[in-house]
Amino acid sequence: MNEAALHNLPGLVCSAKQVVARVVANNQLATDTYCVQLECPEIAQQIKPGQFFMIRAAGTTDPLLGRPFALFDVVQEAGTTTGLLFGHVVVGKLTSLMTTWQPDDEVVMWGPLGNGFPPPAEGHLMLVAGGIGQTPFLAVAREALGLQQYGLPPRKVETLPESVSLCYGARSRDYLAGIDMFDIAGLNLQIATDDGTVGHAGYVTELLEQSIQSDNPPTHVYTCGPVPMMHAAAALCAKHDIPCWLSLETPMACGFGACFSCVTRVKLHDGSWDYRRTCVEGPIFPAEELVF
Repeated sequence: MNEAALHNLPGLVCSAKQVVARVVANNQLATDTYCVQLECPEIAQQIKPGQFFMIRAAGTTDPLLGRPFALFDVVQEAGTTTGLLFGHVVVGKLTSLMTTWQPDDEVVMWGPLGNGFPPPAEGHLMLVAGGIGQTPFLAVAREALGLQQYGLPPRKVETLPESVSLCYGARSRDYLAGIDMFDIAGLNLQIATDDGTVGHAGYVTELLEQSIQSDNPPTHVYTCGPVPMMHAAAALCAKHDIPCWLSLETPMACGFGACFSCVTRVKLHDGSWDYRRTCVEGPIFPAEELVF
C-alpha cells in the first residue's frame, strides 16, 4: 500500500507515512528483549510519546502483516531528528526474525499512528510499567522533565510536572530492559521484581500503592504493560480519584483502522458500551472510559 492510499483510509492520522527505513543498530537489552534503531526522519520528526508505528520485513511476505511498536525515543544528530528507537520482546515469527536484523538492512514501516499520551500536567506524574511496557515512557519522561520536544511542529507542554516517577516491574533481574537509559536527572526510578532479585519484591502496583500513601502522591498516572497490571493500577487510581491513562497493547493487523481487529470496549454516556479501535481512537484511553 502506498502513501496516497494510506491517507484515503478512514480514521488515519493525516501525518502518517509509509517509508522504507534503514536499520542502524540492533542491541539486546535483556533476556528476549531488544532495542532497534532505525533511520527514518520522516516518521521520527513527527511522532509523539505514546504513538506507535507498524513494521514488517522488507522483501518478503512471510510474515505478511506488520506489527505495532511504540516509540522508545527519537535519535538526533546535529540538532536534527533522524531516527527512532523501539523495543520488543521475542514472542513470534516477526520478532524472532527481528533479532537477526543487521545495520543497513531495510524494513517497511508506516506511522506515526494513534493518539499518544496527553501532554504532562503540573503535579506528580507517575509512570507505571510492567514487562516491555517501560518503552513508551522514556520519551514521556524526557518530555515531562523538559529535556526533549516531540512532534512537528513540536508540541508545547504548558506546565511541567513538579516531579516525575517511573515504577517499573519485571519477573526478575534478567528481564529488566534498558534500565541505564532511564538514568535521567530528575526522574525517580523505582524497580520491582516478582522474585525480589532487584528492588521491591512483589508487584509493581504495590509501589504505586505505596506512593499513593506517601507525602508526594501521584496526581496523574500513565500505565503500560500486561492487562492485569494495568487493571490493578486503574483500580487503585479510581479508589483514590487519581486520573489514569492506559496504553493498550492490543494485537493489530493494519494499524490505521480499516480492519477493526483491535477493538476494545468503551463506556458510553447512556451507560451502555461500544467498540473503539485501539489503533485510531487509542492506544491511550482514560481508565474510566474502558470496560474491563
